[in-house]
Amino acid sequence: MLTAFAALCQQAPEASTQPQVKVNVLNVCTPSAADQKEISEALSRIPTRPSFADDFEISHGRSTLDQSPNFLQPGQNAKISDELSVASYVRIRREFAGDAAFSNVQYSFSNDGHNMVETLVLHVRDPKELIQVSMEDSASAIGSAESMVTANTPASRIRLERFGKSSIALARCEASENGPAPDQSAYQSLFDSASHVLADYRKLLGVRRMVPAELAQIPSTWNQPVAKGKSSKTSDTK
Repeated sequence: MLTAFAALCQQAPEASTQPQVKVNVLNVCTPSAADQKEISEALSRIPTRPSFADDFEISHGRSTLDQSPNFLQPGQNAKISDELSVASYVRIRREFAGDAAFSNVQYSFSNDGHNMVETLVLHVRDPKELIQVSMEDSASAIGSAESMVTANTPASRIRLERFGKSSIALARCEASENGPAPDQSAYQSLFDSASHVLADYRKLLGVRRMVPAELAQIPSTWNQPVAKGKSSKTSDTK
């Protein structure tokens, strides 16, 4: 018996030296009361009549998408293609003047031919607890970019990035194969507040004029789907 016990001890696996990985799962459909309070407080800090500095940035281009955008959630009415796609995008950034609570704001618009997405991100100047606040809306690309940016599409996702803590998020959730859509009536005021912020900054940043004008500068011949397994890069050799 002692010999068998000793053999078992020798065969016992050694303790793993690999570091443990901690995974935080965000409850984006039904956040807690504490999370709702933080989202509400963060949205209330966003200035409705900000004073901008002279610094700004406007850019446009195309980007190859090899995976679904972050805003897509199970059950949402977004069109997903099996092929890689190329998205046209416009980005606008403005700096806040003085000692405002936020240092800058960045708006981005993207259209991959199937979905159009607007994202607004505000970065905190002195990130002690909160780092940034972001809002997002999306729609199937059944119309023009101009109609999208003038429609004041309501926010469908809100996210807080926090210093030293996990993020907080709230997103519109629809029915899925696993069950019916959750009751999100308690969060309507948060979605409304985020939608008002988006509408304000569309005006403040001149989005309705800027986005169509910037997209018009991107050659339409570049707007071609990219099939899987084929490279979209051109050779530098001649």
